[in-house]
Amino acid sequence: MNTTKRKKLEAAGWRVGDAADFLELTDAEALYLETKLQLAKRLEHERKGRHLTQKKLAAVLKTSQSRVALMEKGDASVSIDLLVRALGVFGVHLACAGK
Repeated sequence: MNTTKRKKLEAAGWRVGDAADFLELTDAEALYLETKLQLAKRLEHERKGRHLTQKKLAAVLKTSQSRVALMEKGDASVSIDLLVRALGVFGVHLACAGK
């Protein structure tokens, strides 16, 4: 949202925020959701980059096409663990933050 529009809305008494504000998520919850969505997007990117259909990826993962679709949407029924394991099929290694 551009600054001018935001200022107009705030001047009119509206509170402007993001989904995490609206849902009253903690920082940890927001981080979890953002991580999950980024993994889901990466899975779709990797699959399409290799010209695979959801059905073909499902066969490799021994699951259904509809489950792959849910994975790529970041559906609540899909765990981060499953997304990471699916990305492992493509050889994607995720860097861990920490010391």
